Amino acid sequence: MEKPKSYCEYVATLPEDSLDRIYHDTQYGFPVSSDDELFGRLVLEINQAGLSWTTILKKQENFRRAYSNFQIAKVALYSKADVTRLMNDPGIIRNRLKIEAALYNAQKIVTLQEIFGSFKNWLDKHHPQAHKDWVKVFKTTFKFTGGEITKEFLMSTGYLSGAHIKSCRIYAQLQEKALTD
Repeated sequence: MEKPKSYCEYVATLPEDSLDRIYHDTQYGFPVSSDDELFGRLVLEINQAGLSWTTILKKQENFRRAYSNFQIAKVALYSKADVTRLMNDPGIIRNRLKIEAALYNAQKIVTLQEIFGSFKNWLDKHHPQAHKDWVKVFKTTFKFTGGEITKEFLMSTGYLSGAHIKSCRIYAQLQEKALTD
């Protein structure tokens, strides 16, 4: 069998109840309005680096619990004891650089919220722009946000196109939704 050329083609081969298919059909490429959910997606994308997305999806609820339901204000106040707690949590990815990046990024988002009113407003202020320009903005603002992490975060939250191929039924749904918004 030929290797799928896109995430859309890949998930089409999976059962409807698979985590990847559910994510693809209900979240991937869909606009996110909640700052906490945007932060949560950033945490997940950072933790995916070097791993499969399926691994992250399997641990998604563990991440949510470990990181205070992705409440930015709470995570921004985490202490060294919280870093230790996270490093000892077998339900998440126990990588100190990724954990420390999540805490640093939460603190940066709090600052962005103070300046722009919300993380989403900050993202909207920069939208639209090319991927390379987004990468520059993310690299100067956040930690652990290289080109691929930035791309996937922005595609997964609807800020960059490319989450779905044109023949994907979800692509059509998102296009229709964009026209009615």
